[in-house]
Amino acid sequence: MAATVSRPADTLITVPLGGNTWKYPKENHGGQLSEAGIRNWTDTACYFITRVRVSRPGMLRLWLRATVSGGESVIRVSLLGHSRDIRLKPGEPGDRSAGTWQVTDTGYIAIRLQALSKTGRYFGEVAALKLDGTALQGRTAFVKNNEGNFFYWGRRGPSVHLNYEMPGDADAEWFYNEVTVPAGNDIVGSYFMADGFAEGYFGMQVNSSRERRILFSVWSPFHTDDPSAIPADQKILLVKKGAGVHAGEFGNEGSGGQSFLRYNWKANTTYRFLLHARPGDNDHTRYTAWFYAPEQAHWQLIASFSRPHTHTWLKHLHSFLENFSPDQGDITRKVLFTNQWVRDAAGKWTALTRARFTGDNTAGKGYRMDYGGGVEGAAFFLKNCGFFNGYTPLNTHYARPPGGLPPEIPFERLKVKGKR
Repeated sequence: MAATVSRPADTLITVPLGGNTWKYPKENHGGQLSEAGIRNWTDTACYFITRVRVSRPGMLRLWLRATVSGGESVIRVSLLGHSRDIRLKPGEPGDRSAGTWQVTDTGYIAIRLQALSKTGRYFGEVAALKLDGTALQGRTAFVKNNEGNFFYWGRRGPSVHLNYEMPGDADAEWFYNEVTVPAGNDIVGSYFMADGFAEGYFGMQVNSSRERRILFSVWSPFHTDDPSAIPADQKILLVKKGAGVHAGEFGNEGSGGQSFLRYNWKANTTYRFLLHARPGDNDHTRYTAWFYAPEQAHWQLIASFSRPHTHTWLKHLHSFLENFSPDQGDITRKVLFTNQWVRDAAGKWTALTRARFTGDNTAGKGYRMDYGGGVEGAAFFLKNCGFFNGYTPLNTHYARPPGGLPPEIPFERLKVKGKR
């Protein structure tokens, strides 16, 4: 019989499973996680974990918002080193008490649901968890609802950025950066973006267990998520692409020109990224990207794009780390950025040694707080996802140690011919 729900209104929270839960093993087909929660659950080997962050120790009461349509089933609820078994019967109210728990530390709590037995076809449907208690009197972090498609964005996890402080009013023509992904952090769905600028981005991805890419994109000045809606005079124009590089258009997160090279880059190896921009006399600015892999020992052209209605040097230089696969948002990844330099139109190199740490809307809303950044040795670093407990306050400023020599770049060999 369901317990009467009685608790202080200011600590009661409802945690929808659709935006806060992962299924394990991920390849198991004996249960599904949808925006409505757990559905079609048939396999005892399939379990689900929901994560909520608390900011103070204390008492925690827990209910399952669960129903079963036929037969009886037993679901085990485990957290904080203890387990309780909940019996589901048809026709009973949806909020099933899982008892009282004692939270002894701050940080993320993992609530595991494991199916034990059933007499019907399914173990039941679980839509949400309801929590209250003194452990929730401080700040909590979880995806509260699906407004703005945040079940998707929340499961992707927070994206984090390093915004580099630029030198004075210099006309920044070149941007150089080095990227190292530590061993074990090359997680599927990761984009380690090295050379970001006001009109685009350039970095490396893990697209699947078999494919990795070097990706360079430039946004159109026409704001739309549909590339087919861009007027002809505002389309990004391809000037040239490198050998083996695919070039086309992209959409869904703005639209514009995109290029990528399929390249099996390795963890624990440092790769170099070089970006060039020069405004032209025809109201176009050309952006060109090169990639240097130590295994190849030469600069590889990725692509050169011309952006219309644009007359600018490089602005708003930044790097970022994101996960673009919601199923991988429960896994931590980290990246190191070292030896950042800009070269102005007069040929002067300046090291970029200061950066401001920021996050996306998922971080800003407090839906996820598993994000970090700062300085590690001579490098800036970014870290996200996986529900680690320590986090870096947004808008924190960092400085890496100065020193080092400007990169030696064979500029004469990097010229790209084209009229645009």
